[in-house]
Amino acid sequence: MSIKKNILNLLDKNSLVFSDLNKLFLFLSSSLQMDENLVKKNFYSLLENGEIFEIRKNKFITIPSHGYVKGEFFGTAKGFGFVKVDGFASDIFIPANKTAGALDGEFVIVKIMAQSEDGCDGEVVSIYKELDGLVGTLSIVGGNFFLDPDNTKIAFDIPVQKTGMKLQKDMKVLAKIVRTDKGRVKAIVQEILGFQDDVKALELSIIRDHALFENFPSQVVEAEKKVPKMVGENQKKGRLDLTKERIFTIDGADAKDLDDAVNIKKLDKFYEVGVHIADVGEYVPQGSVIDEEAYRRGTSVYFPTSVLPMLPKGLSNGICSLNEGVERLTLSCIMKVDFSGKVVDYKICESVIKSVARLTYKEVHEAILGEKLNAKTKNLQKDFLLMRELCDILEKNTINRGALDLDIPEVQFVFDENGMAVDLTRRERNEAHRLIEDFMVLANETVARHFHKLSVPFVYRVHEPPTKEKVLSVCDFLKGIGVKYPKIPDEVEPAYFQEILDGVENLNAKDVVNKIVLRSMQKAKYSNKNLGHFGLALVDYCHFTSPIRRYPDLTIHRIIKEWLHSGGKLSAERKAELDEFTFEAAEQASQCERNADMAERDVDDLWKAYLMKDRVGEVFDATISSVTNFGCFVALDNTVEGLVRVEDLPDDAYLFLDKQLKLKGSAHVFSIGDKVKVQLTNVNLHTRNLDFKMA
Repeated sequence: MSIKKNILNLLDKNSLVFSDLNKLFLFLSSSLQMDENLVKKNFYSLLENGEIFEIRKNKFITIPSHGYVKGEFFGTAKGFGFVKVDGFASDIFIPANKTAGALDGEFVIVKIMAQSEDGCDGEVVSIYKELDGLVGTLSIVGGNFFLDPDNTKIAFDIPVQKTGMKLQKDMKVLAKIVRTDKGRVKAIVQEILGFQDDVKALELSIIRDHALFENFPSQVVEAEKKVPKMVGENQKKGRLDLTKERIFTIDGADAKDLDDAVNIKKLDKFYEVGVHIADVGEYVPQGSVIDEEAYRRGTSVYFPTSVLPMLPKGLSNGICSLNEGVERLTLSCIMKVDFSGKVVDYKICESVIKSVARLTYKEVHEAILGEKLNAKTKNLQKDFLLMRELCDILEKNTINRGALDLDIPEVQFVFDENGMAVDLTRRERNEAHRLIEDFMVLANETVARHFHKLSVPFVYRVHEPPTKEKVLSVCDFLKGIGVKYPKIPDEVEPAYFQEILDGVENLNAKDVVNKIVLRSMQKAKYSNKNLGHFGLALVDYCHFTSPIRRYPDLTIHRIIKEWLHSGGKLSAERKAELDEFTFEAAEQASQCERNADMAERDVDDLWKAYLMKDRVGEVFDATISSVTNFGCFVALDNTVEGLVRVEDLPDDAYLFLDKQLKLKGSAHVFSIGDKVKVQLTNVNLHTRNLDFKMA
């Protein structure tokens, strides 16, 4: 059992009241027979995470207990709020005078004041995780600056504390929130982002609103300088030497962090496939300042104009990047795959490679089609064709096991030399993307299966099945738009949804049905429990292939290396430590991923709005992508979406049919999937909302 769990158990069993904290720590360290400093570190970590609470001076309880729970605070424009608590069927209502000044997005401890069949009412007693910062626009009232938060769920403007910064009205700023002894909230401006009429300032505002930053702390920058620039001879000892193999990378044209390379051979009875991944763990030991920052970031974040990397560029673009023509340390998964697509043998090992070519998806695609060859692709064309041959086999297996193939359009922006968007279209995926994706999935599955069988603590990429209610809602929708669907089985498999998707392949509603099916799914996440991957129809799956940009990959790389160095023998105590760390790393990474996804989507929406702002009045072909009681959302072919409000529909008395997703009038019916012509009437860059009317 971990130190934290032991501390929680002691607090749970005993009503511990001490005259001072030193006596409490002495009691805990004596009871647990552990170093007092280690106990203190874990105790304060529990306190910071809201798992224990000082109910009164020097008396601590575990959360939840004694009528206290913890959760995320969701504010409203009217001042009251709600707290979402894991395991509760409904959120706890917090009256406006019981919020203790908590702001939307903060994490709080709540005392439950009343319970009924309708739910719970509560009072915020502590804010254990405050906002890292708050983005807003400066206004002036009575000669004083106030911050008008971009977050509309914060119901009040916040007075700005004076500093030496030269502030102006209408500036977009990032502010730090400070609370006085009386619980009043003030803002201290930390960074001026620009003015509210500048799209670049609005983009930076979104990035900061999600607590994302380009620059690394000074101690990380200093640590980065000490990382070696070349692979040392001592580092290669004990590694499989693959420098003579025909190994290459395939990435986007603008990619600089190349963390995966591949090679392939065809032998008498099987293919030999090598997937070689940058050995980031060799350069980023756990607990180092670089590691702590990577853990905090959790993932690299990709915007149309920039990348916010998880690791400093000296590592992500340098020694950890599998650049052409230089030796690099890797972890390799070398698989023997028979001609039916089954992995019959494999080796997971530390290795050293030297990439023979840095290739782009476009180059490989053209080489496969035989359209255009250059010196690199001409030499490797047979390898590409061999990859396609194997991938055809793998994809037949993927189809047979019922994996989902959701075709969700993605946006591709075109920017000028000044970094301003000038056009957008749907992002194209070619056959080269498929080759790399199939090889990465194969390696991820093989690694996950291996360590699951060993019962070694690990981080898995999991995707749980949708709930029965969600399945029924999809079928209700299909019924409403007149699309036949197969009978719902007792246990829903991914093949059931794929059969639905195949049935609408040639219908106007194809994109819409894809989105409806996607919305019915639970979100994929990281977990140290192997829960399987519903979308891929796989029992075992992990993320092994991108340790430069994803912390879970780095976590399992370290575990793999430790397992290899120990000869496959990990003590029970070490497994308990890894079990605790993999749980925490999975939770942190999942949260960071959600935040990054929202930030990327918001920035995409901003640039879409920017490109459409000068097209007000134009008429477009569109598809109704969603229907609500207040109007229809429409999607243009270029992925832009907006709202047609009920009042902008042709005059009629409309009834909203929620199960069928229709607005039905006496003379007009608007249904999801309908093709319509719409006129753009308004674009709001600040809210990133577009308004249309039926043309």
